[in-house]
Amino acid sequence: MASQPETKKPSAASRYFFLFLIGLVVGAICTVMAMRALQARQDPFPDSVMHVMAKHSGQLADKVKQNRCAATDTIPHVRTLRAMANDLEMAFPGLSDDARFGTHTSQFRADLDAALGAPPTDCTAADALVKKIGTDCKACHQDFRG
Repeated sequence: MASQPETKKPSAASRYFFLFLIGLVVGAICTVMAMRALQARQDPFPDSVMHVMAKHSGQLADKVKQNRCAATDTIPHVRTLRAMANDLEMAFPGLSDDARFGTHTSQFRADLDAALGAPPTDCTAADALVKKIGTDCKACHQDFRG
């Protein structure tokens, strides 16, 4: 009898690999969709207020480092910080009834009002203001950011 050559079955590995890749792509797409849905439910306003305030306090500190401490250099940042301070209760409505939060926001506003009433005219005064703002921010963040 003549033996017939054996025919090999094609490997299923390529099909499994293809299905694995499809699963990865579908999983990635579903993950992105779920993350976007969760992100859409979050209010960006509180983070936005904090980012703007951090940017302006950082700019104020940079002015001191650059030795550009004239009132014309510092007042715009202090005004913006003061305007943003008016939005703190709106940005954090769950904290607006907390006495500690009220104390922190009142102190912050008072310090900014004092700085607007008597603007820093030299780098020593501007540096003291930057430190006071940093202290006010740190105090609130210690109590509520934790």
